[in-house]
Amino acid sequence: MNVPAFPSKLLENAVNEFASLPGIGRKTAFRLVMHLLRRGEPEVTRFGESVIRLRNEIKYCRECHNISDNEICSVCSDPARERSIVCVVEDIQDVMAIENTRQYKGVYHVLGGIISPVDGIGPGDLKIGSLIAKAESGRLNEVILALSTTMEGDTTNFYLYKKLSHTGVEITTLARGVSHGDELEYIDELTLGRSLINRTPFSV
Repeated sequence: MNVPAFPSKLLENAVNEFASLPGIGRKTAFRLVMHLLRRGEPEVTRFGESVIRLRNEIKYCRECHNISDNEICSVCSDPARERSIVCVVEDIQDVMAIENTRQYKGVYHVLGGIISPVDGIGPGDLKIGSLIAKAESGRLNEVILALSTTMEGDTTNFYLYKKLSHTGVEITTLARGVSHGDELEYIDELTLGRSLINRTPFSV
């Protein structure tokens, strides 16, 4: 289906906004906008308000940098979690993937990305300083490096290992069940859960 010349500038603007989202082409954007037009005004208003509230009201946990509705996320505020074990992940999708395995009882540290010189992302762009501070505080027994097994993930793992090695905290990584090149959010729950349980000491 080819998207025709737009009879309305409002329609065209809406399609352009949807098409700016990752993975959404103009044909899909057009179908989504037309679907919204066919829905009732209360439904569309609710849809729009949910996006606006997301942007304006979302918070980032001051402990782990995970997305949250409150200053402290539900994981960090859970007294049953083992706070001496920190799992380092790239982003919120990885937290969700690990939580879905129901195999991990520690807390997290969300870096907000991985080192990628090609994309202009260096260590200073990530939440690394607060991780080092946690390790140096003496409150941690283990840091699990659970980043994607890509070249950028491996680079970030090595950088973190060098930055944390002086703290005396045990540094581990996921077991071999996670293949090279995999991103955590796309790994099945069983494989990810086993890789987490059978994690091994990080080696260079």
